[in-house]
Amino acid sequence: MRQSSLILLASLLLICAKASADDLSAEALLQQMQSAVSQQNFELSMVKARQGRLEPIRFSHGVIDGKEVAHLSYLDGKAVEYLQRQNEYTFFENTHEPYTLKGARFPGVWSSLVKMPLPRVLESYDPVLAGRSRVAGLVAQVVRLVPKEADKYGFVLWVDEQSHLLLRVDMVDKEGNLVEQVLGVDLDRQPAPAPWLVTLARSKLPDALALEDAYPARQQTLNWHLTWLPGGFKVLSQDRHQLVSTSLPVDYMMLSDGVVDLSVYVSRVDPKQAVRQQLIRQGATSLVSFVNEVGVEITVVGEVPTETAKRIAESVQPLARNEAVQ
Repeated sequence: MRQSSLILLASLLLICAKASADDLSAEALLQQMQSAVSQQNFELSMVKARQGRLEPIRFSHGVIDGKEVAHLSYLDGKAVEYLQRQNEYTFFENTHEPYTLKGARFPGVWSSLVKMPLPRVLESYDPVLAGRSRVAGLVAQVVRLVPKEADKYGFVLWVDEQSHLLLRVDMVDKEGNLVEQVLGVDLDRQPAPAPWLVTLARSKLPDALALEDAYPARQQTLNWHLTWLPGGFKVLSQDRHQLVSTSLPVDYMMLSDGVVDLSVYVSRVDPKQAVRQQLIRQGATSLVSFVNEVGVEITVVGEVPTETAKRIAESVQPLARNEAVQ
C-alpha cells in the first residue's frame, strides 16, 4: 500500500512539473539553472563516475553578506578542497601550498556548466529539451547540449524542477554512449548558509593573485599555429615556459569553448629517446602525444574525443617567416 502511494505521489509530481515548465525553452532552463546555483543556500552530494572509478564529491554553497561563497571537496583519498569567495578561488591541493586566484573556477564538468558563458557556448552547442526524469528522488527536466559538429562530446543535464539546481551531468560521445558522469545523490536546500561555511568565508586565506601574476610567463606569439580546431574553441593563453617535472622549455597554448579546456604543448626532444606516439584516455579526458620527423613533440590534453585531440595535434604547423617576425 505504501509503495503504491509513493508511485502515485511521484506521478503527480511529474504531472505538476510538466505543467509548470512547458512554457520554458531549453535556453531559459539553463539560464534558470545558472541563476539558482549562485543565489541559493544548499549542499549537493555527488558521485563522479568514469571508467568504473567512483569519486564522491560534495559541493556546498551559500550567500553570505550578499556575497557568493562555495566549497568543493573530494571525499576519498588525499584531501583536495576548493573555496570560492565571490570571484576569488582558493586551492587546497596536496601537491602545493594553498593559493588564491582571481577569476578562476572550480575543476570538473559540473562546475564548468554552472559557470559557463551561455551565449558563447550556444554558438557551438544546440540546447534541446529531452523530457523529464528523476534524480536523487527529485523531479528533473532534462536538457541536452548537442555539439553542432561531431568532433566534441555532448552533454545531458538534469535540472531540478523546484530549485532549478543542476543534479546530474552526462558527457556522451556522438553515438550517445556515456563517457563520464557526475550524479547527484542527495540535495539539502537550507534556509541559511551552513555555520561552517560562514566561518570559512571570514577566515584568513592567501592573498588573491590575478591569473597573469600567478603564471609569470609572459604572453607571446609562438613560432607555430593550429590550422584546425573544433568549432567554438578560442585561444585563451599562449606562452613559453619550463615544465615543472622536467625543467625543459615548452611552448604552451590553452584553448576553450566555454565548457571544455584544451592544452597544447610543443617542445624539442631527442627523437631517439622519446616515445614515438602515446594515446591515453581516462573518462572524457584524452592525451595524445607524438614526435614528428624533425624531433618536435606535440601533446594535446583535454576533454575531447581521442580522434579530435589527434587531429588538433596533427594540425600544428610552423608559422611562415614573415608571420613569425610580426
